[in-house]
Amino acid sequence: MENIITAEHITKDFTKHRALDDVSIAVPRGKVYGLLGPNGAGKTTLIRIINHITAPDSGIVTFDGHTLTADDVVRIGYLPEERGLYKKMKVGEQALFFARLKGLKRREAEASLRQWFERLDISEWWDKKVEELSKGMAQKVQFIVTVLHKPSLLIFDEPFSGFDPINAGILKHEILKLRDEGATVIFSTHNMASVEELCDEITLINRSRNILSGPVREIRERFSDNRYEICFAGAPDALSNTGFDVKLGGINPEGFATATVSLPDASAVRPFLAAANQEVAINSFRCLLPSMDDIFVSAVNASNQSQPEEQ
Repeated sequence: MENIITAEHITKDFTKHRALDDVSIAVPRGKVYGLLGPNGAGKTTLIRIINHITAPDSGIVTFDGHTLTADDVVRIGYLPEERGLYKKMKVGEQALFFARLKGLKRREAEASLRQWFERLDISEWWDKKVEELSKGMAQKVQFIVTVLHKPSLLIFDEPFSGFDPINAGILKHEILKLRDEGATVIFSTHNMASVEELCDEITLINRSRNILSGPVREIRERFSDNRYEICFAGAPDALSNTGFDVKLGGINPEGFATATVSLPDASAVRPFLAAANQEVAINSFRCLLPSMDDIFVSAVNASNQSQPEEQ
């Protein structure tokens, strides 16, 4: 799959601190790409390099097939974690100001802004001052300004911070819609549930290094400990006759008994199912994949044990 942006062997040093240490990522076009990691891991530094705000000490960033330049920034929409609006300006005037900075003509900008304000249910705030907005309302305005000029790459740093579940859900829907319309999205977050809902691929950075990258589904399968859930009809204790490590559960809403089985490896699935089928009527069988929360903790802990404290 074609990548819209790649960062190869990126290193960045600040005073007495290496923010990025030989980090490489490749972001597929038309996907939602999660950039994950503990605080201070280097995520924001990488985002700022991709957005041409700062330059790497070494390494190269390629955008749409060529080396990233300042001229490419117009095709990137960036919503930083630390956001700012002019509090005394009216909301509509503020949004128009930013839209004009991005090259939109006033009439075009206002028409598009009013559509977005209606779409995110904030039309009534157009003529009110920014200082009257709640944090969530202000973030909606900033989100709109970020996506208004239809950039091919969108970068969101902690986009759901400060949102209640309803408005976070609205924003997630809009992000997926933008992806489906052709945009590529990079977002940094600590919310692993959002990663599972939104991300096609992720990179996990810890202590300035890329420690894990790939499609979310493949990563969850890679970290699976070969635990499976089986739903069945029949005597629950009959599964003890299979010779495998089975732990009985309860009854699911469909009325089937449930159990979990721990297998030595994936090659044991077929023998287990053959043995179970002799004892009970199997309704369903599925791998119990670990959550992204579990993977995040496991990968970071393993990385911390293998890396020195100071770099």
